[in-house]
Amino acid sequence: MDRRGLGESGDADEYALEREAEDVAALVESLDAPAVLFGHSYGALVSLEAALRTDTLRTLITYEPVFPVGDDELYSEELLAEMEALREEGEYERMLVLLLEDIVELPPAKLDALRSDPSWPDLVDGARTLYRETEAERAYEFDPARFAELTTPTVLLTGSESPGDLTNPTDELDRALPNSRIVTLEERGHDAIHTAPDLVIDEVLAVIRESH
Repeated sequence: MDRRGLGESGDADEYALEREAEDVAALVESLDAPAVLFGHSYGALVSLEAALRTDTLRTLITYEPVFPVGDDELYSEELLAEMEALREEGEYERMLVLLLEDIVELPPAKLDALRSDPSWPDLVDGARTLYRETEAERAYEFDPARFAELTTPTVLLTGSESPGDLTNPTDELDRALPNSRIVTLEERGHDAIHTAPDLVIDEVLAVIRESH
């Protein structure tokens, strides 16, 4: 689905992660059969919150939701200030590159490869909402108790090459969820959904087949 402010979806003046989660839950509830819900990065965090708002999910699949763990600051004030300045200037591509370099820690060669990928223009267009999403991630307070009764079968995808800031939330979730397991994509990082989409699709389809 196109989330708020992306693709063909509309937007609102006031923004909150909770509204995004309600959007996803409403879509899931509108379907005729239990759904398999997949989300990546911020979308994974939205999917987690959506799973708490519906009981019609067959399976939940997340790929490295992002939120602070322990004393992890996640995003520095300096980084957020730079991102906000770029957003105000309409420099969405520079903002995307900043996030990929500083947070995802994408090596230059992989960044160059991603820039030449046909998906790059869509990524740049989607960067319009990056600043508010990073703010929401930074402010998110993960409470394990809220997920203690989320019995939906959950598969937590993660990349073996992703930095700790992006994999620690998956470990926290696995400890909190009563019906979860971690699947590691070897030699892949947070960007595998773009750099190795067939691999991610294969993993998602395998989960769907298992859930029947």
